[in-house]
Amino acid sequence: MTLADAPATADTLAPTAGSPAGILERPTGAPFVFAHPSEREFARILDFYRIAWEYEPRSFVLRARDDQILEMFSPDFYLSDLDLYVELTTLRQRLVTKKNRKLRRLRELYPGIKITLLYKRDYQELLAKYGYGSAELDPPDAETLRGEAEHILFTRGQITRAVRRLGAAVTRDYAGRAPILVGILKGVTFFLADLMRTIRLPVAVDFMAISQFKGDGGAVRILKDLDLDIQGRDVILVEDIVDTGMTLRYLLAHLAGRGPSSLAVCTLLDKRARRLVDVPIRYTGFELRDEFVVGYGLDHRQRYRNLPFLAKLRPELYRPDARP
Repeated sequence: MTLADAPATADTLAPTAGSPAGILERPTGAPFVFAHPSEREFARILDFYRIAWEYEPRSFVLRARDDQILEMFSPDFYLSDLDLYVELTTLRQRLVTKKNRKLRRLRELYPGIKITLLYKRDYQELLAKYGYGSAELDPPDAETLRGEAEHILFTRGQITRAVRRLGAAVTRDYAGRAPILVGILKGVTFFLADLMRTIRLPVAVDFMAISQFKGDGGAVRILKDLDLDIQGRDVILVEDIVDTGMTLRYLLAHLAGRGPSSLAVCTLLDKRARRLVDVPIRYTGFELRDEFVVGYGLDHRQRYRNLPFLAKLRPELYRPDARP
């Protein structure tokens, strides 16, 4: 047994271990090489979910004598957005036992440090815990998503904050009134359900369904009209995404003919880059470039609606002229 592997005792601990001086920073700009392919794969997954990461940015002194460091631990990744260190491991029990010992020691010496030991099979569960993935997605489906989508545009946390902001604005603007929320099926279901829960007013809800068509400029046919009478009522038309504005203009004209007291638009996504006609949008969650997104109710060929985030689809999947 070497000195570095010997059990730590009180007399082997130097003042640096467990103190701020025991946290050693990697020199700024220092190059690094992934020690294992699993680390490169984990970094690729983090990039897809747009989670900021640093590779072995600092080391923690675990044992020292005088000025000599006897043992230290450098966690593989630091995720600054989560304030979390991640150490990857394989299924080899010898390595797991050794790493677990180091993690226990690190937690004893640096109780303010958040760190987790992660097996490859647990990648998706960790990301789902922090709101970046769907725990219901089996690993093969998750890999398919990463192959068909470039990256996450808006995380679950970002969506939640945007919805709360919109709900607060509606609550403020319609104080003392009871607006009717009108959703356009099917993509709006997630957004409308969450939005309703953030509005601190009595609200009613109704739905419309329109015909499927290619693009946003084709003829619109209403398949399901409103059940509620909106005459003299405050109406908010809730959309998942506004594209060219052609469909929205038609719907606003249709609803205005019902004699509402007021009529406003709330959309989760506003794709101004494709706008053909001006339409009044009072509440917007996110501005979107000319991108195809899936998740949070939006689909591609009826897939990915149930994702808790919004991801940008690769253009070659929906544009014949696009190349990988």
